[in-house]
Amino acid sequence: MPSDIAQLEQWVGRSESVVDVIDPVRVRQLAATLNDTMRLESPAAAALPAGWHWGWFNPLAPQSGLGDDGHPRRGDFLPPVRLPRRMWAGSRLNWSRVFTVGSTVTRDSRILTVQAKSGRGGDMVFVTVGHRYHDRDGPLLDEEHDIVYREAASEREKSALSDLAARVRAGEHGFERAGARQQAIHADSVMLFRYSAATFNGHRIHYDIDYCRDVEAYPGLVVHGPLIATLLLGFVEHTVAPGRFVRSFAFRARRPTFDIGPLHLHAAGECVNSAMDVWSTDNVGEVGIDARVELD
Repeated sequence: MPSDIAQLEQWVGRSESVVDVIDPVRVRQLAATLNDTMRLESPAAAALPAGWHWGWFNPLAPQSGLGDDGHPRRGDFLPPVRLPRRMWAGSRLNWSRVFTVGSTVTRDSRILTVQAKSGRGGDMVFVTVGHRYHDRDGPLLDEEHDIVYREAASEREKSALSDLAARVRAGEHGFERAGARQQAIHADSVMLFRYSAATFNGHRIHYDIDYCRDVEAYPGLVVHGPLIATLLLGFVEHTVAPGRFVRSFAFRARRPTFDIGPLHLHAAGECVNSAMDVWSTDNVGEVGIDARVELD
C-alpha cells in the first residue's frame, strides 16, 4: 500500500468548477472522428449524443505544467499520486436531459474518495471524482469517474502483453462473450490521435508509440476508455435502440485495448426493464469494457 495514502486522502472534498460552451466546431471534430456524417454537415441539428460531453471541460494546462506522461502534473485538483501509470477505470452516468449544441454548461467537480489497494499488479490508488453538469435550465448529468494509478509494469505483465501481441499477429481471436448484436471497430492510430486532439487529451499512451513501448511496456497505442464507452453508447443509440433516450450508463474497464487489431462492440439480445448489458471485446476477443445502459 502506498506509504503516503494519508496525505492523498486529504484531497477528498477538494472541488473545482469549469464553464464551457458546447460549440459546433468541436461537435464537427468529434463527428469526423466518429464518422458521423450527419453531425459533420449539421452540427447543431440535433442534441449532443451520449458520451460526447467528454470532449469538453478538459484541463487546459500550459505545456510547462505537464508531466512526463502528457497529463497535467498532479497535486492541484487531483492528488499527487506517485504511481506512474494512470488509466480511466470506469464511470457511472445519469442524465436528466440532453446537452444542446451552443449552450453554456457548468461542470462542478469534487473529489469523492481516494483509496489504496494492492493486487497482483502491485500497489494501486483509486480516485473517484464526482461531476455535476448544469445549464441555465437546470441539471443535465451526474457522473462519477474512477481513475486508477498503478505501478510500472512488472515482468509478469510485460510478458502477458507481449503474449497478447503475438496472439494478435498469429490471427488468434475468439469472443470470451458474444452479444446478440455486434459491430467491429478498427480504432487505428489516426482515430486515436484525432480523438485525443478533439478532447485535448495529452496522455501519451494514446498517440506516442515509442512512449507506449519503451516506458509503459504496452504493445501498441491504448484505445481511450471514454472513446470505447462513447462507441458503445453510439452503438445503442444508432443500432440497438434507435430513438430511445439513454437515462443511465455505467461501465468498468477490465483490460486495455490497443490499436494492433480490431475491437468489437456487443449488446445483449433484449432490454430487461429498459436495461441492457453492453460490452466491448479487445484485440483477441476478451472483454475489455463491461457496461450496462438504461433507456427511456
